[in-house]
Amino acid sequence: MRSYSPDLTPPWKKSQPAPEVPAEPDLVVEEVGTGFCGAVIRCEKTAEGPTVTLEDRFGKHRVFPMVPRGFLLEGRVVTLVRPSAAAPARPARTASGSLAVPGARARVARAGRIYVEGRHDAELVERVWGDDLRIEGVVVEYLEGIDDLPSIVRDFGPGPDARLGVLVDHLVPGSKESRIAAEVTGEDALVVGHPYIDVWEAVKPSSVGIPEWPSVPRGQDWKTGVCLALGWPENTGAAWQRILSAVRSYKDLEPELLGRVEELIDFVTAAEV
Repeated sequence: MRSYSPDLTPPWKKSQPAPEVPAEPDLVVEEVGTGFCGAVIRCEKTAEGPTVTLEDRFGKHRVFPMVPRGFLLEGRVVTLVRPSAAAPARPARTASGSLAVPGARARVARAGRIYVEGRHDAELVERVWGDDLRIEGVVVEYLEGIDDLPSIVRDFGPGPDARLGVLVDHLVPGSKESRIAAEVTGEDALVVGHPYIDVWEAVKPSSVGIPEWPSVPRGQDWKTGVCLALGWPENTGAAWQRILSAVRSYKDLEPELLGRVEELIDFVTAAEV
């Protein structure tokens, strides 16, 4: 008769040493405690110890501590460790998905500009399109709102060699923003926008680690309402830094924003003669 071991402890709970495996990007592992399976997105150092972020096949992100014997790799128990601090390889593409140009110097700024509504919009555009904009010589400035946009455009004086592109929030039919956009858009000035109340919503919820952006009652400050609904501290500046840090590339943004920014870059750079 075949004899069986009386030890029914699962292999991943046994105390023998497990091989250390560098948590390289795209490595697919399973977290032993939850069974969550996903590809490595990034490793981070925290006050509680190193963590690893995994992304499953549905795009959901989970963060786990990198504890000994904490993961399964192809059915084997392993200990994930931070990759060695070797010099990173040059990316083949920029965060926007464009081909990278290693060693390229920033171009002298064009006369044309891209205006966005606020500082958060400008920081998000820089995060994803910064490399492209420097190569093209396009400067992005923020306005702190668009109520005075008609006069701002008149003062700028857009022309064939100095085109002006403007990105606005909540550009939907019948809105105040749509009326302003119609007033100033012309041959050398283009106003486009996304449908979201604020640029925060243009970041995919899965990238931030939330199921969806919450609905905020009318009359309540939207950003404060989001913080309350998500159980975050009522500090919109800290909340934005949390959101911005989750953006690694264009893949973390909604297509409604991606297309509009690309359209503005094409519009401004097409003015060169």
